Amino acid sequence: MRFLVDTGLLIRYLRGNKDAVQLLRALGKGDRLCISTITRLEVQVGAHPDEAYATRKLLSRLLHLVVDERIADRAGTLLYQGIGNRSISVPDAIIAATGIVHSVTLVTFNAQDFKGIAALSLHPLSR
Repeated sequence: MRFLVDTGLLIRYLRGNKDAVQLLRALGKGDRLCISTITRLEVQVGAHPDEAYATRKLLSRLLHLVVDERIADRAGTLLYQGIGNRSISVPDAIIAATGIVHSVTLVTFNAQDFKGIAALSLHPLSR
């Protein structure tokens, strides 16, 4: 099984959170972990200046799934349709569409943001 890792887990990993370190190592044993273009951007924005080297090193180990026209189209559909009675943010729509298009399971602390997207496989994490 392949996993699409969300921003929160990567930031916790960079900050040395033991649970995040153990979880990423365990998830990465079976296959290479993936990230969306949006997650890559969010990690760069959220990393502290003293984490620059560790951030580059971490990102180099992850398979970067580029936003292409299939992902953009699927994200557009998610944005247009909304989810139940609520809307979804543009970054979350892109991340969800990446997971759907590439048939990977999204690992996230923010499962509520993706709840109701039937085609998306979720591995929710508790805070």
